[in-house]
Amino acid sequence: MTPEKPRSPLLKGLPHVTRRQVLKGAGAAAGLAAFPTLLAACGDDEGATTTAAGGGGAPSGTLTIGSNASDELTKNAYGEAFTKFSEKTGVELAINTVDHNTFQQQINTYLQGQPDDAFTWFAGFRMRFFAEKGLATPFSDVWNDSLNANYSEAFKLASTGNDGEQYFVPFIFYPWAIFYRKSVFADKGYSPPTTLDELKELAAAMEADGMVPFAFGNDGGWPAMGTFDYLNLRTNGYQFHVDLMAGLKSWESDEVKQVFATYAELLPYHQPGALGRTWQDATISMANGTAGMHLLGMFLGDALIDLPEEREDLDFFAFPEINPDYGRESVEAPIDGFMISKEPKNIDAAKALMAFMGTGEAQDYYTAVNPNWLATANDATTSGYTPLQNKALELIGSAANIAQFLDRDTDPGFASEVVGVALTEFINDPSNVDSILASVEEQKAGYFDV
Repeated sequence: MTPEKPRSPLLKGLPHVTRRQVLKGAGAAAGLAAFPTLLAACGDDEGATTTAAGGGGAPSGTLTIGSNASDELTKNAYGEAFTKFSEKTGVELAINTVDHNTFQQQINTYLQGQPDDAFTWFAGFRMRFFAEKGLATPFSDVWNDSLNANYSEAFKLASTGNDGEQYFVPFIFYPWAIFYRKSVFADKGYSPPTTLDELKELAAAMEADGMVPFAFGNDGGWPAMGTFDYLNLRTNGYQFHVDLMAGLKSWESDEVKQVFATYAELLPYHQPGALGRTWQDATISMANGTAGMHLLGMFLGDALIDLPEEREDLDFFAFPEINPDYGRESVEAPIDGFMISKEPKNIDAAKALMAFMGTGEAQDYYTAVNPNWLATANDATTSGYTPLQNKALELIGSAANIAQFLDRDTDPGFASEVVGVALTEFINDPSNVDSILASVEEQKAGYFDV
């Protein structure tokens, strides 16, 4: 008898946004004017058989895909799934791969220009934002025909726009946690901490042993958001965090100031020079023993493609408790997947791609190449998962609340142009936090109509 394949866990606590939180027209126009179009669609139009107004036929021709999978391992993993899709359908794929940070920074301009038919993107607010602006094509018919049975209601919610239509297919996800090397902890006699005080004691011990406690690279401006998110979730709880991201809470509140006070206590334990260091280089510093820990998503294993022994040596622990009222009940577990752009040239092939990427088969091709991620579909095979993947599934499955990460849980312009800048200023001068938070609160009005 063939054993039943283990299934992906149910996601819980994904926020349901009931307010519109879209960039005001003047702010959107200013943002677009500031960025050149770097993400031009690749490939030609020959062979595209349908338009966005039609659809429903057999897929054929050429399908263009905009991809942010610029890291080698991730690109190769996506490539396996893309190849199988082409073999099954006969559709020729033209992949437009752009540097990950550039893709995120230029996405507004890209989608309002002449984008590829389909593109890699993220669940949560960032998906709903572009759906609300009419820059994406819904494919609820694909969900009704083939995806509903293969996903939990929570995953479907994460794929649904404010209008109730589905604009996104989940493909892979991963937790954020504090990673370390098992052999280093064993050699030094370190134990994973469960409280903030224990974390600071561990950091002090690492310093005494000649290590930088936290590897830290904030090139691109987003890695520091992960630290802020966990400090806020642990200090003020999930609902406060969601409300803050929605513009409903003040950045000058005592709650937020407490988060930054704790952040200031931890900053001296972080690797200096973070603003000019990539997350990949920071991960390497943990791998070679320069640093003892790294708060990042499980994708950090992608940086260790040429260091298989160090990658096998990875382990993690959940971000420690700060406020016992909230414990460690919340986990950051961002979801990556695919969307269809506005007016795609080949809608039939784009919808066929969405249907295929929502299968365990497609996701199995990906995770077989890149074990630093988790599949989202119910029928994905998890029996071959590494111990680290299984531990990640357990962490996410046991969480009461799932956050998507700061730059996915709030207005994308607010995240990059306001909060990201504020965190950079804070890292440069933690003593200036009151002025920094006053500026964030003042700028918030340009992004939220609350």
